[in-house]
Amino acid sequence: MQEYAYIHDEDDVPETLMEVPFLEAFTKEHLDQVLHAAAFIECEPGDVIIAEGDAASRIFILLAGEVGVVKGGEQLVTMDQTGDIFGELAALEDEVRSASVVSVQESFCLAIDQKFLEHVMPKEDNAPFYAALYEFIAKLTTKRLKATSDYLATVDMELRSLKAVQAG
Repeated sequence: MQEYAYIHDEDDVPETLMEVPFLEAFTKEHLDQVLHAAAFIECEPGDVIIAEGDAASRIFILLAGEVGVVKGGEQLVTMDQTGDIFGELAALEDEVRSASVVSVQESFCLAIDQKFLEHVMPKEDNAPFYAALYEFIAKLTTKRLKATSDYLATVDMELRSLKAVQAG
């Protein structure tokens, strides 16, 4: 895994980054601050981007490639869409990582250091910025919970169907 400093030109945000939903949530001024707290991460297949149980300080945005979320050695989901975000909850809540994220294929991510953001933009002085950040995270979490609920409902119906076949 290679890490590169992101040298941000405030007058020119790359088009790829402008299309990332997470970054669209911020004003230009706030986006500049986010990008100043960022680095590019280049990963080969098998590289561990986040290790389960590690301390958290970064939020990651997938720019290209595919990563897998692994818990207890079992891959739970894969992410392969530009703009997919991972590591946000532990970074925002200052908790340890609840799962690992491993590169499935060559991948590129933007890593945003939440601790650095809080240093340059204290929460008490930047309410609009943090309101936008938390609103985005809330929407993302809601979307993930809905997908999980839909999946669990499908599994429940399949389980009931199998039980009915076995009983009958």
